[in-house]
Amino acid sequence: MKFLNGLLPLSSEKTPDGIFISHAHIGHYAGLMFLGREAMNSKAVPVYAMPKMKNFLENNGPWSQLVSLKNIQIKPLSEGKWESISPSLRVKPIVVPHRDEFSETIGFIIEGPHKKLLFIPDIDKWEKWKTDIVSLIKEVDHALIDGTFYSAAEVGNRNIAEIPHPLVQESMRRFDSLPAKEKEKIMFIHFNHTNPLLNEHSEEAKLLKSKGFRIAEINLQINL
Repeated sequence: MKFLNGLLPLSSEKTPDGIFISHAHIGHYAGLMFLGREAMNSKAVPVYAMPKMKNFLENNGPWSQLVSLKNIQIKPLSEGKWESISPSLRVKPIVVPHRDEFSETIGFIIEGPHKKLLFIPDIDKWEKWKTDIVSLIKEVDHALIDGTFYSAAEVGNRNIAEIPHPLVQESMRRFDSLPAKEKEKIMFIHFNHTNPLLNEHSEEAKLLKSKGFRIAEINLQINL
């Protein structure tokens, strides 16, 4: 949060004006614990969540303590309904298929005064989704999408079918026929530590960039 505050000063010195939660997998909500009494002891930080995610936080410890002590204030989200967070910025949640053990999983469309951004850090497979990802990419200006694994070869000690994501190889094939202008919108994010795209000098990274796609990097800023 200090890092974010350095990029865009927050109205509070310590906490953001709001936090949007995509789903109840460890890397996507566990940071809420640091808002609790044992750490920051924050005051009513708005946390935007879908119904199942809201229910999970309210009825399972230690998250329920954040609610009861008013460290966070849960703001309900509805699928497909825009949430205005400022006069010039609004966010729309979109449900995607994923391993929903504890909550639904959502991506977001974020709209500023000039541009739209699609943010999907987690999804099982593009073909499982009722929405056509190619058509959706054409409707936005930037598309930050799940690039967890480059190939199935990365997870040697586990059955990758149990942790499905669209392999970057699969996504590149799916988007290969798009014109260069559309490909340029696509930026892969959410890399597992095994992903060779973390090394910008890898052959995989060079291949991806040669095809017109992009890789997210630390300090990335996108103006909307």
